[in-house]
Amino acid sequence: MPTDLLLLSARLLDPATGRLLPQTALAAADGRITHLGGPELRSLAGPATTVIDLKGAVVTPGFVDGHLHPVSGAERTAGTDLSGCTDLAAVRAVLAEAVRALKPGEWLRGWGLDPNAFGSGPVEARALGAVLDGVPALIDLFDAHSALASPRALELAGVTGPRSFDQAAEIVCDADGRPTGLLLEDAACEAVEAHAPRPTEAQAQARAAEVLRGMAAAGLTGGHAMDAHGDSLERYAKLEAAGELPLRVRIAPQCQPGADEAAVAALIAAQGTGGRYWRVAGVKLFMDGTIDNGTAWLEHPDCHGESTHAFWPDPAAYGRVIAELHRAGIPTATHAIGDAAVRHALDSIERAQAGTTSVRHRIEHIETVPDDTLRRFARLGVLASMQPTHCCEFTRADHTDNWSRRLGEERAARAWRCRDLWEAGARVVLGSDWPIAPYAPLGVMAGARHRRPSRDLTEPPHGPGQALTPLQALQGYTLNPAWAAGEEQLAGRLAVGYRADLTVLAENPLDVPDTELAEVPVLLTVLDGRPTHRAAAL
Repeated sequence: MPTDLLLLSARLLDPATGRLLPQTALAAADGRITHLGGPELRSLAGPATTVIDLKGAVVTPGFVDGHLHPVSGAERTAGTDLSGCTDLAAVRAVLAEAVRALKPGEWLRGWGLDPNAFGSGPVEARALGAVLDGVPALIDLFDAHSALASPRALELAGVTGPRSFDQAAEIVCDADGRPTGLLLEDAACEAVEAHAPRPTEAQAQARAAEVLRGMAAAGLTGGHAMDAHGDSLERYAKLEAAGELPLRVRIAPQCQPGADEAAVAALIAAQGTGGRYWRVAGVKLFMDGTIDNGTAWLEHPDCHGESTHAFWPDPAAYGRVIAELHRAGIPTATHAIGDAAVRHALDSIERAQAGTTSVRHRIEHIETVPDDTLRRFARLGVLASMQPTHCCEFTRADHTDNWSRRLGEERAARAWRCRDLWEAGARVVLGSDWPIAPYAPLGVMAGARHRRPSRDLTEPPHGPGQALTPLQALQGYTLNPAWAAGEEQLAGRLAVGYRADLTVLAENPLDVPDTELAEVPVLLTVLDGRPTHRAAAL
């Protein structure tokens, strides 16, 4: 078999042990690692072989983001970026500049708006002042579970008051029943979004391809995509056909409240759909919303008396769907942020298992949980999917942020218990949840290690006792995503017969200080034995 790729003068890092392998060269063919050795592997090179002298760079198994939204996120982030705005003055200034660039009647789309920018005041369109007067605008809040619509956008969408939905969604209204502009959860957001212009198929595909190239350049070789809205699957197929899919994407379409037998049957039938680099494998469900919006499901209300209900109006219906999917052998990923949501998800999985843990279910986010929940993950074989940069970027160590104020001191002190879950025996997978937080894997691993905001690494860490070790953070992007996918005999290691999905770094990530890890250069990214990113230094 002719060799497709030959890497020489390498340091090969084993994520299972944290040690460098004795070999210094790697050969790959037909998408698999075929040889590990030394200079003698040069003899394997043929006329079509890509030979790269790494000059001592460090090779790891390819980084896999355990939770992201590549296609839907690409569309969401095509508008005005408000993620850097920390107060209302900054928000107004960015919006004013965006408005000046609009054509008459054109919609303004924005994303990344942090509710902390509103201080202690309510999140509502009126707080933005006159900057959006007469402008149809729809702005996603940072969590992608809520949006802020301008009065003109509400008018065009015919939204004049509260509505009822099958899920725990809300068009927030004032005491007189007038919409404030705040839309909570997908169904409410869709009431306005359905009336906003959408990009053309060519524009959407070009934007998705751009995002995916950036992900490959950051060192990602794969991702677990937690949605498949609209024509997402068709877009993955088109991207792959055009040679523009540089990641191996595992997709979990969503199952929303109100799904009937036919809808669940369709999700089961869709399993296995895909191509060489993308595949439907799992189902995503929601047990609650977010703490920042007051839509999480907590065992005790937040400081505003909110976050008291499940996303599914009938939580037992969620349990019945989990049981049906489990019987079909389909792994599920449940969004559960609040302690009550996590507990109910674990209870439902335990009932569905009936003593067998052969299906690898997972829970996403797990932002605050009590001690008695921790060991259940390991006992039930449920994977803990964590996004530590949410803690770093959107909360503060002094608990003055919106998330912490809502929860109060006791629950805020239980924020993102990555280390406790790990030490309780759970398998912890790390991810970005992009576009909620940046997708760069080294940045997420750094956040898991230092628990500080990237905007100011001199700030004190939020919950330093929950920081992961360098090796644990690396395993959260290599070994553990492979296990979550049932591919631990195929991916996540540097070994003969394993996939030639590789990330090459200028330095050993285990030796770099926590606060410097995010800046380590990614020199090479390889998918299936084929370079998808190559720095000029190589």
